[in-house]
Amino acid sequence: MKAMVLAAGLGTRLLPLTDHQPKALVEVGGRTLLDMTLGRLRAAGVSEVIINVHHFAEMILHYLYINNNFGMHIEISREDILLDTGGGLKKAGWFFTGNGSDEPFILHNVDVISAVDLARMVERHKQRGALSTIAVQERETSRYLLFDERMQLCGRRMGRDGKPEMVRQAPEAEALAFTGIHVISPRVVGMLKEEGVFSIIPAYLRLAGAGEKILGFRADEYYWRDLGKLSELQQAEEDFRQKLFT
Repeated sequence: MKAMVLAAGLGTRLLPLTDHQPKALVEVGGRTLLDMTLGRLRAAGVSEVIINVHHFAEMILHYLYINNNFGMHIEISREDILLDTGGGLKKAGWFFTGNGSDEPFILHNVDVISAVDLARMVERHKQRGALSTIAVQERETSRYLLFDERMQLCGRRMGRDGKPEMVRQAPEAEALAFTGIHVISPRVVGMLKEEGVFSIIPAYLRLAGAGEKILGFRADEYYWRDLGKLSELQQAEEDFRQKLFT
């Protein structure tokens, strides 16, 4: 199985830790975020990975080299400018579509630590014939995704009290927070009509509105933390000491 790790970001919210290194090499519990992400992917059956890089790219390449790519086949997608999730995936799309395979792949942010069952996500994705399956949770966020009773994406909402932006009709819509973890069918690459720098969420909404199956995977039961801020990094260190994740 294949995967993409998003590791190109500047990590500005982790300053001063990212003054002289990329966020992918920031450590929690004595391990880098990249090491932990690759370890989780490997445990889920992933053997081939493409990593997008930009900020301190050469440090990431050297780190992979001295660790023998962690026993995986790893390709690099260099971004001269940051392309965001959608643009980054589109640039690296060749990695998933070159051999004509329809095997789904995992897309994972490097600054997310979680215990989400990736193998279970992949199986659910296959069972329901989804175009994309995204892990979501019931928690506070500034941007919610809206799902119908079958957990199909039907809209989004800014904040708790924002006006819903619906792309599909739904009698009721549940507002959930995205985790930065996707399982994606390769055919999505050819359906990304957006160009240059773009987020994948508007593309998902466009595709859902056109009748494509963009599903939510409830991940409430699993440990998850976004390490975009120093305070979250410090909490993750405490969580590690308490053995909330390994």
